[in-house]
Amino acid sequence: MSLWGTLTGKRTSAGSPAPASTSTDTSLQDASPTTSFQSTPFDPTSVQDVSSFLGGASLPDPSQLHPLAGLNQQTLDYLSLDESALSDLPGGRSALPSRGWSDDLQYGTGVTYLSALTLGGAYGMAEGLRRTPASAPPKIRLNSVLNSVTRRGPFLGNSAGVIAMVYNGINSTIGYYRGKHDSANSIMAGALSGMLFKSTRGLRPMMISGGLVAGAAGVWTVIRKTLF
Repeated sequence: MSLWGTLTGKRTSAGSPAPASTSTDTSLQDASPTTSFQSTPFDPTSVQDVSSFLGGASLPDPSQLHPLAGLNQQTLDYLSLDESALSDLPGGRSALPSRGWSDDLQYGTGVTYLSALTLGGAYGMAEGLRRTPASAPPKIRLNSVLNSVTRRGPFLGNSAGVIAMVYNGINSTIGYYRGKHDSANSIMAGALSGMLFKSTRGLRPMMISGGLVAGAAGVWTVIRKTLF
């Protein structure tokens, strides 16, 4: 036993075998690898970009996605809408293009109603200002004007709208059976619609209303022939 062993109390066995790890590490270092790996150099030309698949034949043709794609335009039958054709009756042309009685009914009734509503409102405003004394407060004058406007305007507008609706219906019926639109149709339709409007008031109101509407229809006929 050495001096260091005596001092530390450690014992060493003589002839002890060498550790096995040393021989194992030596055998691993001497062993040659069984496989080999070689890296391939990078080729930038082999990478696919966006144009490689957008411009190819993999995508369908956008023109083939249309619902009418593949149809023969030479044999394709188109729909012809007779309702879009303008009226061909003599004298049927007016201030606006008309396709028949439905257009005349809408245009005539709408224009007549708005015109009468405006005139009635203007008359009601003048009446309200006239009936209110000048020394009255502004609120009272405004209240009087609004009451007169709302009373006169809708009354005249509704009455004229009903007469215009009946007038256009009778005028279109007479024109259909006569095969033309002329002044006689308008005056006759005006007289009948005016008389029908006041038919519940007696004979005299009927005749007065029929004469007024027939006169208005005659004036409209002259204006239409002169301007249009």
